[in-house]
Amino acid sequence: MKKALSDMTLEELWKLFPIKFTDYSKAFKTVYSNEESILKSLLGNYISRISHVGSTAIENIKTKPIIDILIEIDFANKDTVKYILLKNDYILMSETLDKISFNKGYTVNGYADNVFHIHIKKYGDCDELYFRDYLNDNEQKAKEYEKLKLELYNKYKLNRDLYTNGKKKFVDKIVNLAKEKYHNKY
Repeated sequence: MKKALSDMTLEELWKLFPIKFTDYSKAFKTVYSNEESILKSLLGNYISRISHVGSTAIENIKTKPIIDILIEIDFANKDTVKYILLKNDYILMSETLDKISFNKGYTVNGYADNVFHIHIKKYGDCDELYFRDYLNDNEQKAKEYEKLKLELYNKYKLNRDLYTNGKKKFVDKIVNLAKEKYHNKY
């Protein structure tokens, strides 16, 4: 009998769900749209804005085949949103004062066909939109990001935390450039 995901150590989870890369695919938009429809039907008016973010929303770079979705809400409703998602088989990954993260598509046998990371934040807390748009408008910076991700992958294949932390400085720099370029449009 296999262990439940909640009973696995971080090392066991990283081994079961290794970082994998694939080429960009236009199919990511369809997978996102289908999940967006599901989330809208579940959360309805609690959603202030829902967006496809992360590397699958950046054209022409290698990416992990995981669809990141940013849902901005009135954070006074966070407990209700959390309850609805938990009731509908989304896995709570983390919760802080200003963010709740859920996953979908992780099974005791590994990744499902479609995998999602859902980021719940208060409306207007949307650095991910700036990052996505800037890299889609700047192919050279997008390729720099791709190169960084592949270098970090080679160093931290089985440690997702170190992989993610290694991207932080680059991401922060791009977000600041984007906010300046787009004049805080979000």
